Amino acid sequence: MDCASLNPFPQAAAFRRSRSEVMRLARMGCAHPTRLSFLRTLLRRVTDQGWVFDRPVWDVDDTGVGRAVYCATGPERTYSLVAFAHDLPDEMRSDRVIATAWDATFTMFDGEPSQDDLDRLQANVPLQEAGRISRKELSLSRANRSVRLFEHVIDRLAAGQQPDFEEVESVGYLMRTTAVYGSGKFGAADLASISGRPELCAPFQVEMLSVWLTRQFTVDIAEHLARVRGGDRAVQLDPAIKRTLGVGNSTGLGMAPFLVRHPVLLNNWMMAREEALARVRAQDTADPACVAGFRAALSDAQENAAKWASTHPIQVTKLDELRRDLAKLADHTRDWPTLNDPHPWDALWRWAEEELSLEGQEALLSVMLEPHGDLIDGLADCMIADEQATFRLDGAMTVSALSDRLERDYDWALDIDFDQPENAARFWYVSEEKLEPRLGNRFEEDGAALEQPLCIARLAKDLHIALAMWRGDTPLATFLLAHPEHRLMTRRAQVVQRHPYSEVRDNLIAAEMLPIDLMRCKLAFFGASRFDPRSDKWVRISLFQGLPYPSDLCPEGWA
Repeated sequence: MDCASLNPFPQAAAFRRSRSEVMRLARMGCAHPTRLSFLRTLLRRVTDQGWVFDRPVWDVDDTGVGRAVYCATGPERTYSLVAFAHDLPDEMRSDRVIATAWDATFTMFDGEPSQDDLDRLQANVPLQEAGRISRKELSLSRANRSVRLFEHVIDRLAAGQQPDFEEVESVGYLMRTTAVYGSGKFGAADLASISGRPELCAPFQVEMLSVWLTRQFTVDIAEHLARVRGGDRAVQLDPAIKRTLGVGNSTGLGMAPFLVRHPVLLNNWMMAREEALARVRAQDTADPACVAGFRAALSDAQENAAKWASTHPIQVTKLDELRRDLAKLADHTRDWPTLNDPHPWDALWRWAEEELSLEGQEALLSVMLEPHGDLIDGLADCMIADEQATFRLDGAMTVSALSDRLERDYDWALDIDFDQPENAARFWYVSEEKLEPRLGNRFEEDGAALEQPLCIARLAKDLHIALAMWRGDTPLATFLLAHPEHRLMTRRAQVVQRHPYSEVRDNLIAAEMLPIDLMRCKLAFFGASRFDPRSDKWVRISLFQGLPYPSDLCPEGWA
């Protein structure tokens, strides 16, 4: 669906940022979660529709081993997170995707599982990739404890005390997921079989629901073990401390190529966000309630930035810029808006483009969207994509027409000299061991012969050179019969015409390219916060931090 078709404010088009500005890695790597992020979409839906949550099964023993079921019941269907808790020795605990044992494993079951279902799942889900799941399962995931915080929380609760608040804030989660698989992996239901369901039509709703229910499990098992250890002395987590806990996640290169492989989906995500910003900027007044909401969101952003920590040099610099920019923004908006401000939100944005870093600008985008739910929340419905329907070749197009399109839409790529080593230093490939994307050094490592077609800039330039050898009126069908190696890039070039935000406008095999920029962009759309890179290929995040729990919405389900 085209986001622009949902726009009741045709004047917003004049305020939309260009793709040459938005689709650069430097800016994408500064993305912040917004109210259009997928976990926020999920929480709005379950709250507005009055979903019911409960925990009908809690069969966990005194050692913390067993199984539990968390049910989420909406207007039409029930989904159940089936959780398995394990006794994992410390030496086996690993964030790496190649791990073979975890503190907890999970699957999202379509409906309410029977005893036979639970027994079948218990024989397979703890094995993860090595097990077998069916089309009744919608996702497969696993998580490990934060050794530092998990034991601290249990010890304190068992003694009748609350955990140290600073310790809780410094870690931010009791468990972190190391993978959440959906969309048909390992035998789970294919996305096409469930995408027609209204509650799952927004992107990654199964995965977001799974992680949210997992967050509830992490608190439940910690409190359970505290009761076992402390007996009558044990207490439950204070609600304020509990709310500061999210679900951690360690994400590596496996996530980075997704945005490149799904250009239409990327376009729709970006288009929705850019349309939202444009709508806010296009308003000719600043409603006092929205201004108050903006100030509250800015205060929250400053508090989050103050608590956000990282040791990675790149992120340390970004955090310094973010804190400085938010302070500058707070100072600038102390007497804003003024009576003579035409389009006050646009004036604020244009000031930020001149005065703030990319990190500060993207944080402002998130803060500006926050108080405008009535104006922009409907855009969440256009963030899905039927990629099969939109990715068909037009073989009747002529060679000259495609060449002209490349010169217009890929001008940023055609000027790159790929004979320079620094412009072709990397290559993407798939690990034979785990079938996960990896990034190699072309001039130091073997494997470039197995390179994946993820360097769109080089593919575009190669196609442009090949087209120059043919008569301009030749149909592309004829050209591609002779050169089928250019089919993929031809499709992408045709897609861009209707999807302007579908391409990352940078060289993805350059020596200085940072994969974490791709990862942060995608994770921000998920709703991740407090990005903590551990290298240019690996980042830790938190999900659902500061947001309610299922037990907050339905406390009777945990009575």
